[in-house]
Amino acid sequence: MSRRVRRKVANKGKDGVVSLSCHETGVEDLGTERNGVVDWTILPDDTVIHLFSRLNYRDRASLSSTCRAWWVLAASQCLWSSLDVRAHKFDTTMATSLAPRCMNLQKLKFRGAESADAVIHLQAKNLCEINGDYCRKITDATLSVIVARHEALESIQLGPDFCERITGDAIKAIAFCCPKLKKLRLSGIKDVFADAINALAKHCPNLIDIGFLDCLNVDEAALGNILSVRFLSVAGSSNMNWSVVSHLWHKLPKLIGLDVSRTDIGSTDVSRLLFSSQSLKVLCALNCPVLEEDTSVSTIKTKGKLLLSLFSDIFIELSSLFADTTKKGRNVLLDWRCSKKKDKNLNEIMTWLEWILSHTLLRTAESNPQGLDDFWLKQGAALLLSLMQSSQGDVQERAATGLATFVVIDDENASIDCRRAEAVMLDGGIRLLLDLAKCWREGLQSEAAKAIANLSVNANVAKAVAEEGGINILALLARSMNRMVAEEAAGGLWNLSVGEEHKAAIAEAGGVKALVDLIFKWSSGCDGVLERAAGALANLAADDKCSTEVAIAGGVHALVMLARSCKFEGVQEQAARALANLAAHGDSNSNNAAVGQEAGALEALVQLTRSPHEGVRTDALELILAGAESFSVLGFHWLFPLVPSDSCPKQEAAGALWNLSFDDRNREAIAAGGGIEALVTLAQSCSNASPGLQERAAGALWGLSVSEANSIAIGQEGGVAPLIALARSDAEDVHETAAGALWNLAFNHSNALRIVEEGGVPALVHLCLTSESKMACFMAALALAYMFDGSRTDEFTPMVTSSESSLKSVSMDGPRRLALKHIEAFILRFSNAQAFAAAAVSSAPAALAQVTEKARIQEAGHLRCSGAEIGRFVSMLRNSSSILKTCAAFALLQFTIPGGRHAVHHASLMQSAGAARVLRSAAAAANAPIEAKIFARIVLRNLEHHQVEHSI
Repeated sequence: MSRRVRRKVANKGKDGVVSLSCHETGVEDLGTERNGVVDWTILPDDTVIHLFSRLNYRDRASLSSTCRAWWVLAASQCLWSSLDVRAHKFDTTMATSLAPRCMNLQKLKFRGAESADAVIHLQAKNLCEINGDYCRKITDATLSVIVARHEALESIQLGPDFCERITGDAIKAIAFCCPKLKKLRLSGIKDVFADAINALAKHCPNLIDIGFLDCLNVDEAALGNILSVRFLSVAGSSNMNWSVVSHLWHKLPKLIGLDVSRTDIGSTDVSRLLFSSQSLKVLCALNCPVLEEDTSVSTIKTKGKLLLSLFSDIFIELSSLFADTTKKGRNVLLDWRCSKKKDKNLNEIMTWLEWILSHTLLRTAESNPQGLDDFWLKQGAALLLSLMQSSQGDVQERAATGLATFVVIDDENASIDCRRAEAVMLDGGIRLLLDLAKCWREGLQSEAAKAIANLSVNANVAKAVAEEGGINILALLARSMNRMVAEEAAGGLWNLSVGEEHKAAIAEAGGVKALVDLIFKWSSGCDGVLERAAGALANLAADDKCSTEVAIAGGVHALVMLARSCKFEGVQEQAARALANLAAHGDSNSNNAAVGQEAGALEALVQLTRSPHEGVRTDALELILAGAESFSVLGFHWLFPLVPSDSCPKQEAAGALWNLSFDDRNREAIAAGGGIEALVTLAQSCSNASPGLQERAAGALWGLSVSEANSIAIGQEGGVAPLIALARSDAEDVHETAAGALWNLAFNHSNALRIVEEGGVPALVHLCLTSESKMACFMAALALAYMFDGSRTDEFTPMVTSSESSLKSVSMDGPRRLALKHIEAFILRFSNAQAFAAAAVSSAPAALAQVTEKARIQEAGHLRCSGAEIGRFVSMLRNSSSILKTCAAFALLQFTIPGGRHAVHHASLMQSAGAARVLRSAAAAANAPIEAKIFARIVLRNLEHHQVEHSI
């Protein structure tokens, strides 16, 4: 897909209320201004420390190196009580360097196995809380060493991704080494057996919060032995014996909250737990299919106890926990956070519920089960938005990720549910996400930016994001030193740049420069950043003004570097598409030539056409076609603002070469670099490929064949047969490019004979008869006219060239009769007998204008012919065949109609060739068809118009 579905942390005030404003300190008022410049050296120490607290540890270290005073302040222990190392590479070397400052470290967030291995090197013996994600490769040995070195641990959380290599042995190590443990939450462990759970029961007397989530096997009976537990979650765990659960867990004396979401629990066991447990206050059973299929479950009513399920109104149920009846509706969580008088027990329940709900909603969004549209629209989206305002950072992040995920229908094709996206917008979600994206915590920045990116696939949401200032925020985040933040911001700009109305705003916000800089900053090993940056630049390059901005910012060099060196398919695809769009503005700026002149650009694109990935080859071809200026070729360049669903790097590289070939030097350089051989090979192999690849393969050969030398080389390389095969395609766009290429090739006598020999006449005739594209029909007719206009053809013509040793005889009589018959039929499609009769007896401009209007093929005005081609059509006016005379006059009419892109150019060529005399002769010929006469008269009037216009 062309877009990707993919998170500023808020400041908690004294009452636990979350402030979402990033402007928490008025920097402009902090120092004394001297000549308009703030003197940062005299800032109060507490102000500097406050500023440092809003930076990640790497930026803090960089800023502290500016002076001795700040170096001392940056080492203040209050800045090192918690540490989040998820955003940057954290290994043994980094941990060792940070160790002197981490003596009083209490909270640590890390990501991945390498970071986990480095934790012990911090030497933070007072560490109380660890929170890890991307834990799939963390082993028993690593976790055991961590807990052995940090006996003061009170909280261990690993997830939400699965801890596939952790077993009960590590859990036993936790139990033996961490007697102060209060909270243990582990995700995706295969087996949690009785001996591990019993060890926790025996050695961890303060353990009150347990979560074994998405586990394969959990010993239910052993969990009943942990008498200290108050909050328990087995959400997503399978193979649970609910009969054992309902008979044992209700005896847990302190159990207040139980989470069985995403399991196969039934109504009988839910009822038994609610009715039998004396202490249980909340039972969360969201997305439990067996329970939801039982219609009797809605009748379960237990006074003073809460059952949260998909068939209940969760906001109303949460309100029932409060004695204060004013805390109702969708503001219940916000009202609780803002409350000045809080009940300690209720506060614990609500804090746990926020965590549980954020986890379950995220997992549900990821699996995207059928039948939940009503839930998401009525309360799911509102719940996620409310949770994003939590005072718990991990809840905020998970809620933002859930928001980014639940709108996605198909990640590969960038499809989202428009109703869900607009529900978020209508609930004020865009402003909330943008505020989070501005906060100082990079984890939240990343997830908020991801949600904005996904929601912006919807045009209405994208408009709202732009109106709320989102483009400036994303452009700023794209400059982040945090790779994940920059990546998600680039993804947001990618999706927003699809809209033509947003391109200029992105450029004005500095987005173009930021995206180009990303490519240089993360030039290796960061494929996600590179793909998004290149994709956004590709969309922006489709706009003429933005295309210039991209080139000025160094985008040509950056994109060529990606095309040459990056091996990731998605990056290749977007880089090639961006180069194709840059090269598509040859008439308005110099980018086409600039791309071609960039060292290694053409060689890289030619090489990509040989890629095993179909889409890469296709865009390389489009850049090839872009160079045709002298022979018959569409004179406009092809823009690719959106990536087709079947696109890939090969296709995009082909498109880039197509557009580049509109420049004379580029066209010859592509041929010299092996482009003809590569493209013919591609055309031979793509008969069963996507229409996009077929179109670009034929189009690229069309572009290269503008040069007569290239045209001959294409024929000698075997390019005629595959082009004929592509002319038989079912796709209209393929018809046009294949017919255009064959038209150019047919100008050469040897190629014309090859076309006849390979069965090209029936294929071109078929195009004339059946194609819905007028352009394809027109160019097929002109190709047939070239082949049989009497130039060096006999009844039986030998097929031989200097490079061929075999001699073949081709009968031309039958194909010629077939061709002329259908050329005539094609031209008659544009004839109106009444209009011709009126024009024949009147010299009034209106009569000729009526014929012109009927005959005009609008797209033909983009075709640009060389002097040799114009001369050939003028010569064809003298042909003995009345059909070919008419065809030549019809073609010259198309090429000279006022307003056509190259009409003045064609008129100049005709005047230089003395065409006026031949046209007058044709218009007056007694034995010429009326169509030829009238068309010749119209061409004469066109020439007079251009001559007058030129003199003015």
